Amino acid sequence: MATATQVTDASSAFQPFLADEESIAKPLETTQCAVAVPEKIHRAMRYSLLAGGKRVRPVLCLASCELVGGDESLAIPTACAVEMIHTMSLIHDDLPCMDNGDLRRGKPTNHKAFGEETAILAGDALLSLAFEHIATKTTKAVSPERVVRAIAEIGSAVGSLGLVAGQMADIQSEGKEVTLRELEYIHVHKTAKLLEATVVCGAIIGGAGEGEVERLRKYARCVGLLFQVVDDILDVTKSSVELGKTAGKDLASDKATYPKLMGIEGAKNFAARLVAQAAEELAHFDARAAPLYYLANYIANRHIEEQFLPFFTKI
Repeated sequence: MATATQVTDASSAFQPFLADEESIAKPLETTQCAVAVPEKIHRAMRYSLLAGGKRVRPVLCLASCELVGGDESLAIPTACAVEMIHTMSLIHDDLPCMDNGDLRRGKPTNHKAFGEETAILAGDALLSLAFEHIATKTTKAVSPERVVRAIAEIGSAVGSLGLVAGQMADIQSEGKEVTLRELEYIHVHKTAKLLEATVVCGAIIGGAGEGEVERLRKYARCVGLLFQVVDDILDVTKSSVELGKTAGKDLASDKATYPKLMGIEGAKNFAARLVAQAAEELAHFDARAAPLYYLANYIANRHIEEQFLPFFTKI
């Protein structure tokens, strides 16, 4: 089990990589979200896109680009695009017809601030802008083939065989008995697919070979699922104030979760196995994999007082 010192060390070690958020913040500020007309839709887009958070997905994108020998600046447009898509998914997920959330990142959700119609359109606009951003802002130092491949990777992760599939399955599972296999399908598609595409696209933009791409894909699949397992645990163990978003939504909606099917201890043990599997995939890379190691532990230990996952101190 991780000690308090190890958890502090993990957090400290990851801080330099979270500082890459600064590489993302300025480009996000200068996207077309800044256009004044129509004012309300752009204010709604900026409200959620620039609401803060750890920018885990963009940081992952930059880190995977650098890991395979690319200059992280090449991946900034892709990293920004991924954050736009992630923000879209949060806006839509919080809608009354979905999870009906009131709080996100410590602020009223988009539909609470701007109205349901505007929130839907803001999410739609962010999704469209994301693909435009990759296509028009990626430097010519990246081959067109790699740009197109990255766009296709993200499109697949978000569409009817990716995030949308997971959300649909999640909705259909409410109030029903769900097996662990069915639950994993939901979360692999709803959460892990986009995070997987984030890592893979960073590697593609950075010039990775096929072997590197597939190892990073497996790593990201584990981390994406880990994110959801921990999220499920936090949903039943933390308050809305502690999380910065509405807590207890899954329980109120009678949704299947890992704690519900496995118990909290079983879910924690599953999370520990996912961290170990992610680390195993990174063992084939050099010391530049450090931020990806630290990220897995950062996700595993966020908000949790009784730290239960091992901390990998060596690459």
